[in-house]
Amino acid sequence: MVLSSSRDGKLDCMKKIGFLSFGHWTPASQSETRSAADALLQSIDLAVEAERLGMDGAYFRVHHFAQQLASPFPLLAAVGAKTRKIEIGTAVIDMRYENPNYMAEDAGAADLISGSRLQLGISRGSPEQVIEGWRYFGYSPIEGEDDAAMGRRHTEEFLELLRGKGFARPNPRPMFPNPPGLLRLEPYSEGLRDRIWWGSASNATAAWAAKLGMNLQTSTLKFDETGEPLHIQQAAQIRSFRAAWEEAGHARTPRISVSRSIFALIDARDRAYFGHSDHEGDQIGFLDETTRAVFGRSYAAEPDVLIEQLKKDEAIAEADTLLLTIPNQLGVAYNAHVMEAILTTVAPALGWR
Repeated sequence: MVLSSSRDGKLDCMKKIGFLSFGHWTPASQSETRSAADALLQSIDLAVEAERLGMDGAYFRVHHFAQQLASPFPLLAAVGAKTRKIEIGTAVIDMRYENPNYMAEDAGAADLISGSRLQLGISRGSPEQVIEGWRYFGYSPIEGEDDAAMGRRHTEEFLELLRGKGFARPNPRPMFPNPPGLLRLEPYSEGLRDRIWWGSASNATAAWAAKLGMNLQTSTLKFDETGEPLHIQQAAQIRSFRAAWEEAGHARTPRISVSRSIFALIDARDRAYFGHSDHEGDQIGFLDETTRAVFGRSYAAEPDVLIEQLKKDEAIAEADTLLLTIPNQLGVAYNAHVMEAILTTVAPALGWR
């Protein structure tokens, strides 16, 4: 996060701004993404457009057993090959489904292809399309674990592999010559370990992520731990993350992102799509039988109104990175318009640019 003086003498917070796509697709006639191929190829095109516009990041959500983006690394590698500057990331990969070893190889390859631009958001996952879907991928909690603990265990194994230390005993008669000592997974991308983010829905897992040296991602929902509005709970979560980071003694400064649905209403299309939103306040729901969650509001208004609304979002103020959730089924051209509107009519007035 870069601080600069504004004209009124206060400090403005320059922010990295990226888009976050779930990559929905459906054969419905009103959708611009009618197949998995459409969703994937348009994701690449949108990242190219975002880079052209001056956006800082192209991020993608992962959902299994759904008509959405799933296995992320082919897409991340393709985006990396087609772009030059923009950060490329996920928000988030469900670690309950992941083989840490294979994931370390895929992540290393995608990071090298992109020139070390990967920003990999991971998490224990959210409610999925099928019951215990990770079991179909061959994973089960060990004794004493639940699925969330299994996801965190996979995460710790993955982080250790990204350190690049040798751990595998070499074959004395290998097909190809080995370097001396124990072997690590290849390809290895130095620095990727510092670009892993944890998607946290609670204060406790935010502190856990800080202890392990991961950056923090907060989405448009959070476990409702105090009954306060989402942005206030998230701001407190971010502050507790920073305190845990400092207590852990990490040398580098962590990064923190928040996700928001934000639409500047500047033409007839915007007003037709988002001008009649009934989600101007937070909503409360249950992720399962016992987990109460607060779901954040969407922001959709004329730019001058939008600026005043966003000034009051405490979590955005605390973060260095803002991820704009986009309606990918409306097509590449319209989503480029959505991003450009934020960059030109909102971001400068808020000191983000």
